[in-house]
Amino acid sequence: MSALPPRVLYVTDLAYEAAGRRYGDEDVWLSSRLRRDFTVALCHPLDAVRLMADFDVVLVRNSGPVLHYQERYDAFRAAALAAGTRVYNPLSGRADMRGKQYLVELSAAGLPVIPTVDSAAGLGRLPAADEYVVKPKAGADSIGMRFVRDPSAAGIAFGDVLVQPRIAFRYEVSFYFVDQDFQYALYAPDPARRWELVRYEPAPADLDFARRFVEWNDISHGIQRVDACRAPGGELLLVELEDLNPYLSLGLLDAATREAFSTRLTTSINLFTQSTISG
Repeated sequence: MSALPPRVLYVTDLAYEAAGRRYGDEDVWLSSRLRRDFTVALCHPLDAVRLMADFDVVLVRNSGPVLHYQERYDAFRAAALAAGTRVYNPLSGRADMRGKQYLVELSAAGLPVIPTVDSAAGLGRLPAADEYVVKPKAGADSIGMRFVRDPSAAGIAFGDVLVQPRIAFRYEVSFYFVDQDFQYALYAPDPARRWELVRYEPAPADLDFARRFVEWNDISHGIQRVDACRAPGGELLLVELEDLNPYLSLGLLDAATREAFSTRLTTSINLFTQSTISG
């Protein structure tokens, strides 16, 4: 008698409206593809806690910004960790999964990120700029973001926000990984149109840049999206490392790349269901 396929609880908010992205379309396609190899059930993020005990793995996909339901998300994390539930991506992620404090830490360590500080004392470490961006550490989708001319005179209530120079970058580019394996890259040629993406063929130096952050995050299994900008001087700078529920723009890919991604994801989930849980 053959073994039953792993049971996957696919967490998504199909109705969430995101500028330039169609969460529902992406998750309908990907969940249907995964159903070839798994028993898949879709659920809203607010229902995950009471349903997850009946599944082998909880796959968090396009669940929307958790700041809209922060207490419920924190309860989900706590319950999953207490029960030893396999959550994909694993809850051990060190990047956006825990807010944007990591940008401050990486900047202080001298890594190639947009210069970032989170205190009045740190403002002197930022390069001169015409404008500065003030972002909530728990922000997503540009929620709560504002621009100021002089952060030292803007009355910023430090603690839960970070400050960065507003960089006139050439374009933004995203690198998509499953586990430690690069899958594809997309970029927005027009900086004003973040989600109008086309295929990007990365140079070896580009991949070295992206891998540096994936390896830093040290997630054994999972999907990560490394978002970067091409600075005026030509270098890449990290914008964010999305390790919670990165949108994948699967609808923009050719059929072969989309299928290769889903096949690699299937392998990863299978291995994850057989792994020892940590973190």
